[in-house]
Amino acid sequence: MRNLSGDHIAEFVLVGFPTSPPIQLLLFALFLAIYLLTLLENALIISTICLTPSLHRPMYFFLGHLSFLELWYINVTVPRLLAAFLTLDSRVSFVGCMTQLYFFIALACTECVLLAVMAYDRYLAICEPLRYPSLMPSSVATLLAASSWGSGFFSSMMKLLFISRLSYCGPKIINHFFCDISPLLNLTCSDKEQAELVDFLLALVMILLPLLVVVASYAAIIAAILRIPTAQGRHKAFSTCASHLAVVVIYYSSTLFTYARPRATYTFNHNKVISVLYTVIVPFLNPAIYCLRNKEVKDALRKTVLARCHCPRSVPD
Repeated sequence: MRNLSGDHIAEFVLVGFPTSPPIQLLLFALFLAIYLLTLLENALIISTICLTPSLHRPMYFFLGHLSFLELWYINVTVPRLLAAFLTLDSRVSFVGCMTQLYFFIALACTECVLLAVMAYDRYLAICEPLRYPSLMPSSVATLLAASSWGSGFFSSMMKLLFISRLSYCGPKIINHFFCDISPLLNLTCSDKEQAELVDFLLALVMILLPLLVVVASYAAIIAAILRIPTAQGRHKAFSTCASHLAVVVIYYSSTLFTYARPRATYTFNHNKVISVLYTVIVPFLNPAIYCLRNKEVKDALRKTVLARCHCPRSVPD
């Protein structure tokens, strides 16, 4: 993460959401509430899946990985934003900015691949129900989950190798609330064509290819559901993947708008609003979407919460 050109900016200034002090406090309270609820929701889902033997299946194994990812995803951006609301100090060091960028890209790419893996899992469960146990054993599920994490972090490393070596000679103001690729590339004073090309190609690979897997999986799922003779059977089959489909639509629509285009710029404030959608709102909504649409998860959550609330207290001797 060294600036090889000799020109070095020691720190950047994140613009964030500049408003009046009362609005700053209101935004702080809002983002803090969403942040704490997101941590609680995803922690509950992870603990419920771990403590409920009936949920030890590939579908919920991947859901546990998604919840674990969301815990880290929201921690990459929101705590720094909350601190800026309170202290009005929006400075971030060069190394800190690159570190935030690395983990943000890694987790975003991992989520894209993981959502595609979950779509493929639903395809096998609905279209190949008899062969599903042999096609998706625990070893294959573990390999697919590990591949999602590995590809995401490798893609991020490749992007950062090019971005961190550029020369940043000012201005040092980033019109965003976290360090992202496009606002950083807008600040470089060296040739950024190679970095932009690598960023664009890897965005296509890590966003569009998983999206094609999702589209193909759901095309086959819808065709299989339409062949089910009873309405009750069609409803039951669709309900198993409706929550995942809702998450996919929200996440991919926002990420495609932001990243799957060359020379994307963040000169307008509405781009920051789009970023809030997939960095803050999506991790907050995902647990609620999965729990509201999945009876097994709701029942397991209820039992887990009730068991913790009614733990027998030890009687002193």
